[in-house]
Amino acid sequence: MSDTDKKARWQRSIAESLWILAGVFSAGFGLKGFLLPNSFIDGGATGISLLIAETTILDISYVILIVNVPFIVVGYLQMSRRFVLKTVLAVVVLSIVLALLEFPIITEDRLLASVFGGFFLGAGIGLSVRGGCVIDGTEILALYFSRRLNISMGDIIIVINVLIFGMSAWLLGIEAALYSMLAYFVASKTMDFIIQGIEEYLGLTIISRRSDEIREMIIKEMNTGVTILNGRGGYGRKGNEPEKMDILYTVVTRLELLKVNRIVDDADPDAFLVIHGVRDVKGGMLKRRRVPH
Repeated sequence: MSDTDKKARWQRSIAESLWILAGVFSAGFGLKGFLLPNSFIDGGATGISLLIAETTILDISYVILIVNVPFIVVGYLQMSRRFVLKTVLAVVVLSIVLALLEFPIITEDRLLASVFGGFFLGAGIGLSVRGGCVIDGTEILALYFSRRLNISMGDIIIVINVLIFGMSAWLLGIEAALYSMLAYFVASKTMDFIIQGIEEYLGLTIISRRSDEIREMIIKEMNTGVTILNGRGGYGRKGNEPEKMDILYTVVTRLELLKVNRIVDDADPDAFLVIHGVRDVKGGMLKRRRVPH
């Protein structure tokens, strides 16, 4: 390994460590500054920890460490050793932060507490994921069971959270459960925002007889890459259309979508355009793209 590669690896490790530390402190602030003082919980492993802490004499710092053990074990079976080691360290540091640091209680307004508690907790989970680990391992458990039970991860996560919030309604009351569900919703949206970033990516499939012109305009005006796929017409406005044609595929941000629509409409008003969400992208010409003015 060259010195340049070693330096890049160290820089990446330091950046990931800073993401994780920021995530741990954000989650700790959300828990002790908002959720715990108002007896609110969250979904997933964190929600289980909060529910146990609220209904027993156990301290949240110990509970969150114990509850995450099964998720870490499952993660060891599913993920890399590096991922598991970073997750163990992150959960231990979070437990220490909750045990030793005193966070101020920001507000006693239950609505504000649920919204901002969910925000800081979700930000903490998202930042830890950006650092390459988790402090809430619900997705790991869902992945493990989905591979063995032939059930989607989304369905498993829903079942887990329904059980958690059902127990919350029974033990803490309906109102507390409703505020907890609001906190979970805010946390999940904040986590998605932190992980995916401000630029939501969209995949565009463009079918047009004037594909060459559209491709050149996208490359020139958008400064992004285009993939050409070989296709044949199936059935359209003119009936059976077996002619060969090029199909274009490109990825843009939501901010760039309006400009692409204009390019396609100017070149071929009859073009067929399919737009779908893309969770993440890597490589290609994405680094050289410009946000349209």
